Amino acid sequence: MVFNTSTIFLLAWIIIVVWISVLSYFVLRMVGHYNRLTKGVSANGLKEILEEILVNQEGLKSQTVQLGKLITELTNDGKLHIQKVGLIRFNPFSDTGGSQSFTLTLLDAYDTGLVMTSLYARTGNRWYVKEVYKGKGKEYELSKEEMSAISHAQLVKRKHI
Repeated sequence: MVFNTSTIFLLAWIIIVVWISVLSYFVLRMVGHYNRLTKGVSANGLKEILEEILVNQEGLKSQTVQLGKLITELTNDGKLHIQKVGLIRFNPFSDTGGSQSFTLTLLDAYDTGLVMTSLYARTGNRWYVKEVYKGKGKEYELSKEEMSAISHAQLVKRKHI
């Protein structure tokens, strides 16, 4: 069998037309399917709905970036709030009954805050407040009970992390 150029051209043309027809059938079927899926959603067609989704996604990306920055800022601000609390009860005087005196420690994430000590005696109750900076007394030396309360506050926070 001999093929001349016009026969080859005609055969190629038929193959191309058939191929385009098959592809067109599948594309139209797919578009019809997606239009049926989006029929009651809005008056727009599939293209408009997909473009709207893309625009919304871009907006969500910028909001996500803003929320990430806000979370970082809030996390850094939160480190300055009271995060560690320690309470130690003790008996400073041998003439009183029980451990009615106490030391309360309130620290932030950087172990900075204050120590409050209440010394109870039969004649009265005295309060002492000292600043703490990075786990140590800022202006005044800390007692062993105050240091114990600081250590307790630091340990309690580590257990919850």
